[in-house]
Amino acid sequence: MAKRIEIKLVRGLAGRSKREKATVRSLGLRKPGQTVVREADPCTLGMVKAVSHLVSVKEVEEV
Repeated sequence: MAKRIEIKLVRGLAGRSKREKATVRSLGLRKPGQTVVREADPCTLGMVKAVSHLVSVKEVEEV
């Protein structure tokens, strides 16, 4: 089974570039404090790396 990661938006998007806002939105995050769980595939990891200064990431245990 694939690894899963929990992504939390920890900083607001005010004053950020359109590209950063679009990346955060494509991860499924809308406002600070919101959390989503996604598969840890290369596409998702690349998006997280691009906005790593805005989000926090942790691994989720498989049930």
